Amino acid sequence: MSGINPAEVHPLAELVTLTPDSVVSRILHKNGASNITLFAFGQGQGLSTHTAPFDAFVLVTEGEAVVTIAEQKHSVATGQCVLMPANIPHSVHAAKDFKMLLVMLKEQN
Repeated sequence: MSGINPAEVHPLAELVTLTPDSVVSRILHKNGASNITLFAFGQGQGLSTHTAPFDAFVLVTEGEAVVTIAEQKHSVATGQCVLMPANIPHSVHAAKDFKMLLVMLKEQN
C-alpha cells in the first residue's frame, strides 16, 4: 500500500522503516496539485544534487541531515523544516539516521 487511507489517524513514525545503508520512501498522498512522501535515510545515505520543477517543503521528523540548496549547506534536525525552491539545485545527506516528510507543491493553472 503506497498511500494512506483518508479520514484516519496514522502514526507517522511507523509509516516508513529505517534500513541501514538505504533510502526508503513511501508515497502518502499524490494528486495533480501535490505529492507527499515520507523518506527514511540510513546514516551516510542521501539524494544526489538535482532540480525539481516545483517547490519542495521538507519537514524533519527524526534525526539529522544536511540539505544543500544552491551550494549552501543547511543543517536540519528533528522538528525543523526547509523550503527548497523550484529549479534550484539541491541535495540531501543524512548526517545520522534520518526521516523526512517531503511535500512537493505543484502550481495549478
